Amino acid sequence: MVFIDEAVIDAIAGNGGNGCVAFRREKFVPRGGPSGGDGGDGGSVILVAQRGLNTLQHLRFRARMAAERGRHGEGSDCTGRRGKSLEVPVPLGTLTYDRETGELLGELIEDGQQLVVAEGGRGGRGNAHFVTPTRRAPRYAEDGGQGKERGLRLELKLLADVGLVGLPNAGKSTLISAVSAARPKVADYPFTTLVPQLGVVAEDRLADPFVIADLPGLIAGAAQGSGLGFQFLRHVERCRVLVHLVDLSNPDTDCAQDLTTIENELQAFNPGLLERARIIVGSKIDALIVDRQQDLKQAAAARGLPYLEISAATHQGLKQLVHEMRHRLRETDRGF
Repeated sequence: MVFIDEAVIDAIAGNGGNGCVAFRREKFVPRGGPSGGDGGDGGSVILVAQRGLNTLQHLRFRARMAAERGRHGEGSDCTGRRGKSLEVPVPLGTLTYDRETGELLGELIEDGQQLVVAEGGRGGRGNAHFVTPTRRAPRYAEDGGQGKERGLRLELKLLADVGLVGLPNAGKSTLISAVSAARPKVADYPFTTLVPQLGVVAEDRLADPFVIADLPGLIAGAAQGSGLGFQFLRHVERCRVLVHLVDLSNPDTDCAQDLTTIENELQAFNPGLLERARIIVGSKIDALIVDRQQDLKQAAAARGLPYLEISAATHQGLKQLVHEMRHRLRETDRGF
């Protein structure tokens, strides 16, 4: 499935039905009076958060979302049927903006949560509503109200408890495939992950599972649009704990510089990201270079951050890492 985290749609609510002008005509009722019924209300367009969706792809080719209009009122005081509202499923973590003003209309972060983005028009009143002591036979009724139309921009920020960040080829995809059932592409070249991948870590039946996200590799300048980082950095904002992977087997770069590069991009995109709970992880220790190992330990100690070492290929250190992630999650709240 193609990953789409932005979509543009037009939400069009239904118009209200018109009120009816009618008079009662019955045998033995010589002065029946007005009996025009009200028009039905128009349907609204409602966004509904649905667990299980993790992309906006289903909205990519459905730019027009229209609800049903209300039926007109009828004689004998019959009210027209209400228009059926249109419920549009969206993933958890979807933010909705007005396209013209840029105003944030709301965000959906809980399963089943709803957001009315275009309200249906009110049904018009029939002539039976306009009877007075001096106006016994009104020959007019109200027209139905106009349904609202609104251009929307939807933006998805994936809801994950733990986010994996690091330079390309740091071992993020291998790690998420080792600790969860996710199966991202794994290869020996950079940018194998082109879209965010989600996995559920549930190795212990006695402990609550949590969601881990493998985010595409960041590079210097990602916050300004370089590489793939700018498109997917927004997903880091939802993560409560960040796990920063640094490759211990690469002889061509400096560990401390690798760490600083990613920190600078997180800082440039959102300064608050560096205040999140973080874990520094040296990856690929099955092929480590000792000097890089010492440099990374010192860099983590200088920042006062916990440091762990793993090999996702041999599963060395994974239990300790999962335990540490779970421990950090318990210490954090769920606010973003």
